[in-house]
Amino acid sequence: MEYTLENIQNFKGKYPKQLWYLFLTEMWERFCFYGMRGVLAIFMVSQLQLSDKESNLKYGAIQAFVYAFTFIGGIFADKILGFKKSLFFGGMVMIAGNLIISLSPHDFFYYGITLSIIGTGFFKPNISSMVGELYREDDPRRDAGFGLFYSGINIGALLGGAVCVYLGKYHSWSLAFLSAAIVMVIGLVTFWFTKKTIGPIGDSPLKHWSASKRLSREIMVYIGSMLSIPLILIMVKDTGYTDMFMYSIGPIVIVYFIYELLKLKSKTEKSRLIAAFLFIAFSILFWAFFEQSGGSLSLFAANNLDNKFLFFTIDPNIINNTSNSFFVILFSPLVGLLWVWMSKRSIEPNTVIKFGLGFLFLSASFFIFYYTRFFVDTQGVTSLNVFTSAYLVITLGELCLSPIGLSIITKLSPRHLSGMMMGLWFLGSAYGQYVAGILGAGMSTPNENASKMEKLMSYTEGYKQLALYALICGLVLIALSSVMKKLMHGVK
Repeated sequence: MEYTLENIQNFKGKYPKQLWYLFLTEMWERFCFYGMRGVLAIFMVSQLQLSDKESNLKYGAIQAFVYAFTFIGGIFADKILGFKKSLFFGGMVMIAGNLIISLSPHDFFYYGITLSIIGTGFFKPNISSMVGELYREDDPRRDAGFGLFYSGINIGALLGGAVCVYLGKYHSWSLAFLSAAIVMVIGLVTFWFTKKTIGPIGDSPLKHWSASKRLSREIMVYIGSMLSIPLILIMVKDTGYTDMFMYSIGPIVIVYFIYELLKLKSKTEKSRLIAAFLFIAFSILFWAFFEQSGGSLSLFAANNLDNKFLFFTIDPNIINNTSNSFFVILFSPLVGLLWVWMSKRSIEPNTVIKFGLGFLFLSASFFIFYYTRFFVDTQGVTSLNVFTSAYLVITLGELCLSPIGLSIITKLSPRHLSGMMMGLWFLGSAYGQYVAGILGAGMSTPNENASKMEKLMSYTEGYKQLALYALICGLVLIALSSVMKKLMHGVK
């Protein structure tokens, strides 16, 4: 059967079958990514002997580069490689990075992390863009498709978050990183054997060029990516260089965005692109708060939580790394049904209001993280159950923003700029991760020999401040909803 864009988009039922293949590919890649993300802070503190402050800053730097490289990967996919080749190249580099770390985690950690940064940059934005192209622009099933795709992300994150922490803390850190490499191989094999079903989606934009000319451009991209390894390695090791990079890349990207914006002839397209940019700007603030989960909350879990969850005894870091994904899987279909129920009664909030609600839930969750201080014992250890309840609330906030965010960016972006804008969405996440590291470092006590009680009080006071900031952001967004709706020109 020949798969054309027309017959792919003319699918019957709720989901195209290609979505399931991309779902499986992304699920294993997210196992790899979130497995590593979940162990970064505790590995650096327990194995590399970094302080809480240094660990938070390096965590923020590593995560920032991961997401910053998605912007570069998105541009190269749009202009040269196409989504398919970009995804496969990124996956291979991620496998190499994890294998290198697994050989000797203490010696090769930063080298492997550098490769993982590059690989994720080429992989992550492009698979999301392919999901968007499975649907016509006006297809109302698109949000449901991204909701299912988001579930795949979180199934992988749930498995990776539990397995890598368990293997690393109780068996071997080499096994933890090796498991991430193995599942990434499974993801790439899945994509390789199913990629024919997505037809022309993700093909190189240069496919009409001669084979030799196209190949030379592609090779230049691969070589350029490898040449960036020493630069990224230096910046990850020294967060001072990270600051310089983040202060530089933002203005450059904004200039490039304005350049592409001014090239558009349609006023509607320009207006929608501005709306997409504003969504991305607010997402930076959301992720700066939300991404404490891999930094300060990970260290908080390691130091200040008991191991009693309901009727079970469990490592609190496993709970920290899996609660969000578990609640997403559990509540994502229910939230989706709620939106459908409200839509039938013409009371469904618009996308801007949903973003605002996301911040309000985020605020409530950090107030709960703050209130863990009122359940503390004399040793500075507090309730894992209360801590977990905050993750339930933060997940509801995420479900108001993240899956809808992926969908709205593809809706608001002209097709020829979809890779760039998806990359810009993830670049916004990069700045969120970067700020998250700075916030986490600021909340950690400056005294390296501080007691558990002192650490708990320092972190929970910081969480109260984040709760207040998130509350303000949510109220501002809701107040701006009418302005944003005008910019979106009917896109829902």
